[in-house]
Amino acid sequence: MTENTRRGGGHEDEHPEGTPAQPYAAFPAAGVHPGWPPPPAHAPTTEPGAGHRRKRPSGPVTLLAAVALVAAAVGGGTAYAFQQLTGHGTTATATATPVVAAGKTGDVADIAAALTPSVVEVNATLANGSSTGSGVIVSSDGEIITNNHVVSGASSVKVRTSDGTSRTASVVGTDSSKDLALLKVEGASGLKAAPLGTSSGVQVGDTVVAIGSPEGLTSTVTSGIVSALDRDVTVSTDEGRSGQGQGGDEQWPFQFGGREFNGDTGSSTTTYKAIQTDASLNPGNSGGALIDASGRVIGINSAMYSSGSQASSSSEAGSIGLGFAIPVDTVKADLAKLRAGSTS
Repeated sequence: MTENTRRGGGHEDEHPEGTPAQPYAAFPAAGVHPGWPPPPAHAPTTEPGAGHRRKRPSGPVTLLAAVALVAAAVGGGTAYAFQQLTGHGTTATATATPVVAAGKTGDVADIAAALTPSVVEVNATLANGSSTGSGVIVSSDGEIITNNHVVSGASSVKVRTSDGTSRTASVVGTDSSKDLALLKVEGASGLKAAPLGTSSGVQVGDTVVAIGSPEGLTSTVTSGIVSALDRDVTVSTDEGRSGQGQGGDEQWPFQFGGREFNGDTGSSTTTYKAIQTDASLNPGNSGGALIDASGRVIGINSAMYSSGSQASSSSEAGSIGLGFAIPVDTVKADLAKLRAGSTS
């Protein structure tokens, strides 16, 4: 679903009134005008409170003070954002430390190495079969964001981390209107939370990386660009239509541009604005991470175009460069509601 452009508050420097006094010039040994008084031995002083404003020091001292003030303001804002977004455990949603080392921005290998441990495979057992998708770890104690359609109607959920460990998870909250769900891994600690960026500054042409588990192939990495913004994607909210079709031909249905893909969407649907990408997405990528060049999550992959109505054969299924992701700003705005256990 990048990130990305970060906005910082601007500060105007205040200049001290007047200009610094110029040093006295040396008087020549000869030819001095007899009426000129000699320069004073010491510059006159003004006692505080004598009706004159004390001049601020100029130069490095003033500059350092200004820098300290700006740093304090930025630091305070970062701390506030961190507290607002954490909720449970340790998260990396607000971090001042670059995820990708300086000089490595846009390096797919570096991004993959940094973010792969934060993306899991999600396997849900449903009444009518099973569903395979992906999820993004958002707290060290096991909170995971995924798509609602991956776990809707699930009787049990398991997640598999990049090191191959399988864990049981429970559904904490769902929001079918945004196609989001929050999972919690039982007894987890020390997991690597993904740094959530911002999607408001994403531009067409930005480099992005997608990580997920297409067809159950855990930790698959693809890359591309943002190919469009604010695409209206309509998905089903019916529980019976959930599933990423492991072992079957059912695919998650959605509408785009007035056409239906992967089957009938049913009568109950929701529409959201999506980031369009040409990074390859396939069944099972749903719920995975769309990452910007700095290594921050800017979207949750949610839908892919498929030319076949059911995508039941290799000639019809698969990515053709039209994938869609829920913007991460939508995810962050929904986290508190999901953590509170909402099941809308």
